[in-house]
Order: sequence, then structure tokens, then C-alpha cells
Amino acid sequence: MDRLSTTSISVIRAIIQWCFLLWVVGIGIRFGTFVNAVESGATPLFSRPPGVEGFLPIGALTSLKFWLVSGTIHPVHPAALVIFLSILFMSLLARKSFCSWLCPVGTLSEMVYKLGRKLFGRNFRIWSWLDFLLRSIKYLLLLLFVVSILLGMSAEAVVNFLDAPYWAVSDVKMLHFFTRMSVTTMVVLSILTALSLLYKMFWCRYLCPYGALLGLLGVISPFRIRRDRAGCTGCQRCSSVCPSGLTVHSSTAVSSPDCTGCLTCVSSCPERNVLAMQPVFWKRSLPVWVFPTVVVFIFMAGIGAGMASGHWQSSLGYADYQRLVPLVPFLSH
Repeated sequence: MDRLSTTSISVIRAIIQWCFLLWVVGIGIRFGTFVNAVESGATPLFSRPPGVEGFLPIGALTSLKFWLVSGTIHPVHPAALVIFLSILFMSLLARKSFCSWLCPVGTLSEMVYKLGRKLFGRNFRIWSWLDFLLRSIKYLLLLLFVVSILLGMSAEAVVNFLDAPYWAVSDVKMLHFFTRMSVTTMVVLSILTALSLLYKMFWCRYLCPYGALLGLLGVISPFRIRRDRAGCTGCQRCSSVCPSGLTVHSSTAVSSPDCTGCLTCVSSCPERNVLAMQPVFWKRSLPVWVFPTVVVFIFMAGIGAGMASGHWQSSLGYADYQRLVPLVPFLSH
């Protein structure tokens, strides 16, 4: 793969990341405007954007349980489930690509560690034994959610949760989490940001249960980073730049659940066609645009399917929010 092609990978990913991040920010501003109108009793300038439900993964997991036991999608915040299923399907086909191509947290985390590299001249590495222990945290958190929701909640408990006012205004509570931060929240976020300056993708590598789930699903994806051992010079540049700290230079095919398909290793390889992201059934190198096209297409197709099937807009209307928003400070699990 020539230098023009490898440069194109970085440019393509940066464009997709920033477009998605700006889209998410736009959704947040639009939703904030809507909630402000509800709280002030004014006529909203914008309707409520269903995409804001992408920030409700725990509720989406509960909605998934409801869908599995009832065969129907709950009408309150259906977009949460649609987005969740789209991302799960993306991982099944294109590895943990949501984390490195679309996730706004992943994009911001990447910006932070690159800033840290500029400030300190490098990013630091955690001892191998500690790195191994820390990586297990996100899987333990995932296990906690799976056991408590998918396995532990009865069908009746799921219905009660999804029909409760708390779930109805969970999007508003999520908004207040960012706009009305407590001192504890600010301290925790500051600590995570500081750690992310020093260590690449600290939150994503060690603490994100969502990423843990996507990584496990991505293991069975047909796509792999493949290394041509005959052409590899052993420079180890691929491993040194990997945000997940994987030893790409010693792998014939990278199958780790921590591989996000970011293609940073591919874009950094100085040799032609030594590293490539391709399906197991495809032997020739693919054009650089194929994998990101697959990633974006799967996500957009999932959202489009939700819209076309009528499972995108919430059953809650403006009047419902007028009734429920004043109760937000008094609602808990």
C-alpha cells in the first residue's frame, strides 16, 4: 500500500469522526433547546431529536430484554434500541469499528491522548501485568449489566421500568448530567481526562463496558487486520502506534477483541501491502475506502430501517414532557 493510500486512511477516518461528532453535538444542542422550552413553558424552536437516545445504552439493554421476551419494541424511546442494535450488528460484521470511527467518546479520547503526547513528548505505558488486570475491569462491568438486566430482571420488572416516569425522562436526566454536573462528576471526569493525557484511550481500553461488548461481538467478524509475514521487516511501527496496545507486528491476523479496526497500524506501515483490513474469504488487498464504507453503511442502514419501520420517534409528546420534566429532580431508580 503506497503512502498516498495510507494517508487517505487517516484523512477518511478523521472526516468521518468529525462529521459524526458534529452531528452528535448538533443533536445535543437541539435537545437542550427543546428541554429549555419545556421548562420555561415556551414553544420549542425544534422538535425533540430521537438520536439523543443513543446516550441511553443501559435503557437500550433493558429495551432489548423487553423485545426478546415480548417480540415488540417498547414505544418509549425506541430509537435507543434501534441505535443499540445497529451498533451491535456493525460489530458483528466490521469488528469494534463503532469505537474508532463513530463513537464521540472515542474521538475525544483520541484527541486527549494526542494532546498528551504533544505536552509530554510521548504517551506512557502501563506495566504489562497491570495492563492485563485493568483490561478485565470493562468485562466485569459488562458482566454486571448482563447479569442484572438480561438475566436478572424478570419480564414484569422490565415492563415496570420501561413504563415508569424515570425511563420516560431518562434523556432529560442524561442532559442534566452534562449541563448540571455535580462536584463528584467533575472530579471523576477530570481524573479520567488526566489519565487519558498520559495513557492512550484509558477509558476505552479499561473501563467502557459498551466497548467490551462490541469487542466480544467483533471477534467473530469476518474482517481482520492481516499481516504478510514475507514482506514484513519487523520494524514494529504498527504495534507502537496501536491505540489498544496490541502486538500487531507478531500477528498473522489480529483477532483480539480490543482491536477497533481504526487502521492506524495500516496507515503507519512503511511497506507496501504488508498490513491490510480484509475479510477472511478475500485474499487480495481492498481499496482503502471499502472498510469505512461498510462501517458507515451498516450504521445508516440500521437507523434507516428503524425509521422505515416506525420505531424511531418516541410515543412521548410535548405535553408528556411538560408533565414529566418538573418531576425529574424527584425521580430515581
